[in-house]
Amino acid sequence: MNDEEIMRIALDEARLAFAEGEIPVGAVIVRGNVMIARAHNRTRALSNPVKHAEIIAIESAAAAIGNERLTGCEMYVTKEPCAMCAGAIVHARIQRLIIAAEDKKYGACGTVLPVCGNPALNHVPAIEFGLLRDEASGILSDFFRARRAEKKA
Repeated sequence: MNDEEIMRIALDEARLAFAEGEIPVGAVIVRGNVMIARAHNRTRALSNPVKHAEIIAIESAAAAIGNERLTGCEMYVTKEPCAMCAGAIVHARIQRLIIAAEDKKYGACGTVLPVCGNPALNHVPAIEFGLLRDEASGILSDFFRARRAEKKA
């Protein structure tokens, strides 16, 4: 699978989150070009503020390989991780992080906060922004537009 194919799987996960009333974020983790985890936000469904797509994917990937260190793994995520998720990515030792859309309010991979990519930390993943950005941004915009319309009704 190539980067675009994998990001499309992450976008499918984001659409699942949207359909479930969750903020539409999807994440996929691959190792050696094999998908080992995929997830979407589940904070509302699980009444748990830490169940972001990235955290769920990291937990699943660690269980799949039997190790808390995800060295050699790549994560594809539809929206820039928050500080919590960025910290988890650093601790898990994700090698490469591919992000579709920046998060101008909470992004912790350089847009607002420099958690991922910070050379002061003990691990610095390679970070790439922009793969399928418009599609990911569109899903997020549609979700929040629908939420605002629900509140007005």
